[in-house]
Amino acid sequence: MDHPDSTRAQRNRSRIAQTTARLIAEHGLTDWNAAKRKACRELGLPHREALPDNEEVEQALRDYNSLFQFDEQPAWLRLQRLEALRWMERLSQWNPVLTGAVAAGWATAHSEVRLELEAEDAKSVELSLINAGVEYTFAPAPPGGSPQVQLRVEGPQATLRLVIVSPLERRNRPRRGRNHEADDRLGMAQLKALLDAEGEA
Repeated sequence: MDHPDSTRAQRNRSRIAQTTARLIAEHGLTDWNAAKRKACRELGLPHREALPDNEEVEQALRDYNSLFQFDEQPAWLRLQRLEALRWMERLSQWNPVLTGAVAAGWATAHSEVRLELEAEDAKSVELSLINAGVEYTFAPAPPGGSPQVQLRVEGPQATLRLVIVSPLERRNRPRRGRNHEADDRLGMAQLKALLDAEGEA
């Protein structure tokens, strides 16, 4: 295997990231580690090849969207964000925050709308959904994801993932994510302002 800093290794990391992005965008793969390994196989690279990190894959997804989904991606991203806002208004008592791909702007047609809710007891959120007649299922955390209770709601416009955190967990959340990068998080007012700005553009 090449040294990870060699030109060939860097080129292969880029190729793997690009192929991984295509697999995620076209097939909706959610296990990114599995997608990276599948990309390696498609490219005929050895399984010991150094894999790109998730930030490299996210950038590759942005590049893929701008190259191959130039017209479609902004349209479905806006629909996903409008759906997020509708649910944030509906679930406003739990101080919802939009996170993940839809907040960051590189979402694909398969991406979930991910909302973080703040509640001392996850059961209170579940009871509210039940009383409102909203069907949900328990969603397993993504590989390497957070251990909090996560609920999935299947809607006509998008799939909603509700990640329920306690007030303490939200206060103690690292201000920086992987590789010391800031996480993309949008509160309701920020999302409204973003949608209004897009509508005026």
